[in-house]
Amino acid sequence: MIQKIPTQTGTRDQLVNDLKTVISDAEAWLRNGGQLTGDELKAAKAKFEQTLSSAKTSLVDIEETVVERAKATAKATDEYVAENPWKSVGLGAAIGVVIGLLIARK
Repeated sequence: MIQKIPTQTGTRDQLVNDLKTVISDAEAWLRNGGQLTGDELKAAKAKFEQTLSSAKTSLVDIEETVVERAKATAKATDEYVAENPWKSVGLGAAIGVVIGLLIARK
């Protein structure tokens, strides 16, 4: 079963919102770039850079969470295999047989 990656409250949603904002800001720049004056252009650029920075920060937070979870999973798997070597060998063999049967069916 695939589990959602636990993140800080709202981090994932904030990242999605930031990415949507970055995309919409970029589209607005492409449409209206030639019509913006000096101050409007500076304000739009500052807003775009702030949103992009926020999206990068959120992405780094999620990456750190994924890495931590992967390390914890690897450690738990290593401990299980060390405690149950024959069960692990049997499980690996069973998975190999199933994959072999699926490949042979084609």
